[in-house]
Amino acid sequence: METDEEIVVRLATAMDVDFALPIVAEMEASAKARGTGIAKRNPDTIKEKILEGKAVIAFTAEGIWAGFSYIQSWENASFVSNSGLIVAPAFRGMKVAQAIKQKIFELSRLLYPQAKIFSITTGLPVMKLNTRLGFEPVTYNEITHDPLFWEGCKSCVNYPILAGKNYRNCLCTAMLFQPSGN
Repeated sequence: METDEEIVVRLATAMDVDFALPIVAEMEASAKARGTGIAKRNPDTIKEKILEGKAVIAFTAEGIWAGFSYIQSWENASFVSNSGLIVAPAFRGMKVAQAIKQKIFELSRLLYPQAKIFSITTGLPVMKLNTRLGFEPVTYNEITHDPLFWEGCKSCVNYPILAGKNYRNCLCTAMLFQPSGN
């Protein structure tokens, strides 16, 4: 995928597991800077996704980490979430998020061709990227009902809102891509 700078977005491999800690740290720092909620990720979970072949990572030609995202399946792979999209601050505004989002979407379709793909976000730029890929805004009732997915939201500052509304809505917007025939 092309970006404004020479950045390579590719499937993450075992040699990328050392980036799990900086990825998680940037996710948390970014959420704090924006004043938005985000579920905290565990570096071990990020490593696991990398080793399972369910993550994409971006680097400059010089090998500087630029961004990351991963996928996770729910309800016997009938749903897949595109999660953890993060771009290092030095590379924001350079189409890196767009390239990562495209690659993680392609990976989701390859690994889970029949699954409904969803994303929840508070960010307008991610909503726009999702829309370009064919996602549509939906109610929370149309995405996974797996309690383990919602368990991941417990570390978000907005979790009391989510729980108080019986997991039917929160400050994030749910977006869904439905493959043809579903």
